[in-house]
Amino acid sequence: MPKPHTFPTLYDDLKTVSISFLTKHGYLKPNQWQSGTITWSRNGNKTGSISIRVNTQPESPYLELDYKCNEAPINYRVQLISAPSNLGKGVVWYFVCPHTGKRCRKLYLADTYFYHRSAFRGCMYEKQTQSKKYRQLDKTLGLYFRTDQLFEQIYKKHFKKQYAGKPTKKYLKFTQQIQRAESIPYHEIERALIS
Repeated sequence: MPKPHTFPTLYDDLKTVSISFLTKHGYLKPNQWQSGTITWSRNGNKTGSISIRVNTQPESPYLELDYKCNEAPINYRVQLISAPSNLGKGVVWYFVCPHTGKRCRKLYLADTYFYHRSAFRGCMYEKQTQSKKYRQLDKTLGLYFRTDQLFEQIYKKHFKKQYAGKPTKKYLKFTQQIQRAESIPYHEIERALIS
């Protein structure tokens, strides 16, 4: 009898619902009801979708999820709470996980329901599954291999390089990473790739 696989479920591969997605798409504007659909895809192929309804009325804000899992209809609400922003402008929204009761900004679907990551056993981030040698290589040379992605980010149509005449923090961070990557001696890269 074959041994069952022991490779963990990766958080990186799970479907998620995040506060940042809801904010970006206008679901968390104050005192409103809004419904829509969240769709996931990988390599251009649709992998799933769910219907959502968001209520931001102050009495009892919530996110309602409506989808099918193994052909069974699933419908439930996730409580939303808000806290004043530490910048003094508006509020910051959070989910309250229906399983753990923890406040969070992202919910994961590892089984049947969207929960906080701590509700699932045996799940890991991809980085946690990498060998010590690979993590060390990524730490020292990873920037070198990611410079193309950094340049893509900087030259995106709506990327802000400056705000009020000063470079943005994100722009400075990306340019510093590019400079660090370009300062890696080529013989070190060759040696790492050969070993």
